[in-house]
Amino acid sequence: MAKVMPNNSGARSERVWLITGATSGFGRALAEAAVGAGDLVVGAARNPDRLDDLVAAHPGRVAAVQLDVTDTRRCAAVADEVAARFGRIDVLVNNAGRTQVGALEETTERELRDLFDLHFFGPAMLTRAVLPHMRRAGRGAVVQMSSVGGQVTAPGFGAYCATKFALEGLTQTLSQEVDFGVTFLIVEPGAFRTGLFNPAAAYLSAPRPEYAATVGPTRDYVQSGDGSQAGDPARAAQAILTALDAPDPPLRLVLGGDAIDRIRDGLESLTAELARWDALGRDTAFGT
Repeated sequence: MAKVMPNNSGARSERVWLITGATSGFGRALAEAAVGAGDLVVGAARNPDRLDDLVAAHPGRVAAVQLDVTDTRRCAAVADEVAARFGRIDVLVNNAGRTQVGALEETTERELRDLFDLHFFGPAMLTRAVLPHMRRAGRGAVVQMSSVGGQVTAPGFGAYCATKFALEGLTQTLSQEVDFGVTFLIVEPGAFRTGLFNPAAAYLSAPRPEYAATVGPTRDYVQSGDGSQAGDPARAAQAILTALDAPDPPLRLVLGGDAIDRIRDGLESLTAELARWDALGRDTAFGT
């Protein structure tokens, strides 16, 4: 890991960031925004050489480290290495991820387990690894890059949404059980131009004709939608920094009008369903 020098300007209290999946998309945008704000950034990636340009552009402010988040032992080692070098980890961003499209019957067990390793177990273990360091400092922030798919679903995104639902459930619980000054921020973006739909990044399970009518349109959207998304990752990164710096940060930050509208529609539908079945649900206690 390249040497990163502390900023002694005194103008702003700098933070040490550890960002996974830092080579592209939200991870890259957050790394650029954080270093632009005067912070120190450790970008973690399976291929850290892809961060050479960012390291060269910010000498002593950005370092790259090799990390595959599915290697949970390596997650713990990286957390310890970063904390030992800088004395702390102020912000962890669990960003590494990929697209997965396929109906459950189309998705193999290996595909499903691999996605959970990447989207749930990796972030869970890395979060667990940084919490002792944040406890010693008495503060910190964990940013979980979830998705609108952590709140609402769509045909073909069952495995993807399941991993994001799981991560959000874990993180909401962490916000209730960790009481030593750690901010937890779940970010739920809609469609952003991150390369997630790039043919080299999107993973599509082998299609079955039985799901052509339901999953087919989702598969077509992913295969044809790269580069047409309305969301700007750089603006998303600035929004995340603004939320982290707020006096009362949100637990969930929904980014993009499409995501806000879809989640609001989902909440309204859930509220209506609760009301419709309220009496039956309550009529289940002893003596009723």
